[in-house]
Amino acid sequence: MPIKLQNDFPAKDVLEKENIFSIDDERAIHQDIRPLRILILNLMPNKIDTEIQLLRLISKTPLQIDVDFLTMKSHVSKNTSISHLKKFYQTFDEIRDNRYDGMIITGAPLEHLEFNEVDYWDEICEVMKWSKSHVFSTVHICWGAQAGLYYHYGVDKVTYNQKLFGIYGQHLCSTHFLVDGFDDEFHTPQSRYTGINEKQVEEHEELEVLTYSHPAGINMITSKDSKNIFILGHLEYDAFTLAKEYQRDVDKGLDIQMPHNYFRNDDPTSIPINTWRSHANLFYHNWLNYVYQQTPYNLEDLK
Repeated sequence: MPIKLQNDFPAKDVLEKENIFSIDDERAIHQDIRPLRILILNLMPNKIDTEIQLLRLISKTPLQIDVDFLTMKSHVSKNTSISHLKKFYQTFDEIRDNRYDGMIITGAPLEHLEFNEVDYWDEICEVMKWSKSHVFSTVHICWGAQAGLYYHYGVDKVTYNQKLFGIYGQHLCSTHFLVDGFDDEFHTPQSRYTGINEKQVEEHEELEVLTYSHPAGINMITSKDSKNIFILGHLEYDAFTLAKEYQRDVDKGLDIQMPHNYFRNDDPTSIPINTWRSHANLFYHNWLNYVYQQTPYNLEDLK
């Protein structure tokens, strides 16, 4: 939330340079308050787990947030009941006339497919095109980030020799407001067989790299106007998500390595330790605070 300061308050310029939001007396008097409108395009197989994880993070704010859930009409979900989707989700046709302060596009287990082989690729492209004029700022996660970087900026996807799986350290490359308050080094869960062409990202004049690590590579990226934000990892994961994914693949007989830096003493019977929760909360707090400050009060004024 912003702090109210007089225009000539000595610390005001310093705080603004540190991306700390402030408002003056005149704006505070005339400030209108309304709920933030957030749209979540949930592409994950177990939609209920993802709903809980994301709602847990975006609820940590004094702001009232109205959330709509979006599903792809051109895809039949195998892991979530039709009754759940019909009751709690909408299709793009039902929300295309709406405008939103923010949107979240989740990951999806689709790395083995080329983008144009995904059954709902045309539909998700339509949603991303629509977001340019109907959403103030969009967070793309994992496969959603790869898809968004490809659609909006022409960044190619690359395939790894083995799955990037586990908890990997990241370090800051930027003082961007989205990483305000972050430690210089922090952890992020990763679970993917593909990444991005990092050279294309680094050379793109509209993109800024926020965090990086070896061997996980670039993890957080934003467009210079902060309209599109990309997270290659899964800050939203809870402590047991990777353990469930690992056991699922073991049960399937897949050749899967144990998650890196996850189980205590690499013992899969031990209870995982969550080392990323605080930074996950901080990221979404920073994003929502930005959206709250910058989105027009009248969403019809979005351009």
